[in-house]
Amino acid sequence: MAHMIKIRLVRSSIGAPGKLKAVVRGLGLHRINQVVEKPDDEAIRGMIDKVPHLVEVVK
Repeated sequence: MAHMIKIRLVRSSIGAPGKLKAVVRGLGLHRINQVVEKPDDEAIRGMIDKVPHLVEVVK
């Protein structure tokens, strides 16, 4: 099984451009402080790199 990472939405995507909102939704995040667990692969890491000011990786 692939390694998993936990991602938390720390800021709202309100006011962000539509592309960034789509990235947040693509990560499965809807509410502030919501945590999702995703596989630790290049695609997910790339999505996190697009919105570092909105999400954080939880250890």
